Amino acid sequence: MVVLGVMALWASPAAADPPSGLPAWLSAHVGDGDGQIAPTVLARARALYQRKLGEGVVRNPCYFAMDATRPNTGPDGEPGRRFYRICEVERTFQALPAGHGAGRRLEGVADFANGRECARNFGNAQDSELTTGGAYVTAETTSTFKGYYRAADGADVPLVRPFVQFDGEGETANARPRAIGGHAAVTLKGLCRRHAPGDPHANRDGYVLQGTLVDYTGGRSNGCTSWSPADAADIVPAVTNAPTTLYIYPEATDIAAVTRGDAGAYWNAACLREIGTPAYWSRDRLEPLIAQYWREHPAPPPRPIPICGAG
Repeated sequence: MVVLGVMALWASPAAADPPSGLPAWLSAHVGDGDGQIAPTVLARARALYQRKLGEGVVRNPCYFAMDATRPNTGPDGEPGRRFYRICEVERTFQALPAGHGAGRRLEGVADFANGRECARNFGNAQDSELTTGGAYVTAETTSTFKGYYRAADGADVPLVRPFVQFDGEGETANARPRAIGGHAAVTLKGLCRRHAPGDPHANRDGYVLQGTLVDYTGGRSNGCTSWSPADAADIVPAVTNAPTTLYIYPEATDIAAVTRGDAGAYWNAACLREIGTPAYWSRDRLEPLIAQYWREHPAPPPRPIPICGAG
């Protein structure tokens, strides 16, 4: 009954009205259609940006928002567009793909794993791999060498992935210790050690990591915001040394409102049909359970990464 009630609220004209005071060009992007932004999400993202502008925290002409209640796949079968870059001075609006936190399934202790299509579980616990809704500001950008991968022409290409750290407040205040930020949805799998003495990335024994490049755009994340490589190549330089705001929906209070069936509560209807009722896992609730699981299931001793071509 709660699900049906919330879905009906989403379909009502009041829930679909754009926030008052929006310029006409931006109002045209408000709605529940593909590539549009829900009015609640835009109103909060805009308010956060204007507040941080007034505080002198940001000067970037653009700000970000994400609606993690939307599905991971769009109507065309491509990655769902639920991350937004809004530049009011330039009158530009972009809707882009982004992954949601995968969560975890801790056998016998707790199950807060998310499916690939829609996120049901949210939270701010350390080591939870969950998305936390709320207010963020982009901070420093760092780059990490992940290893080499073999390109189509046979060349070994280094994967150096930039990472934009987020700083939060309130429920998102632990974004930095959780290493929550934004980066391209690429990684290396099947790692081995290739002997490359003299390579600037080689370790003291003359080995570098080698793996297979995996693009997981449209997949799940470890709680960070993951963009396609092309989008990351545009976003990362735009916020490097130019902080801006990111508002991620939903917050814990929104999840509670949807669970109660409160009037005006927003959730994407397609995902609400899939998940039934969303859940928020607070640090106080979840971190002891995660600690219990690791006490009962200690990690095995690390195994050395194999030599490439050995065996």
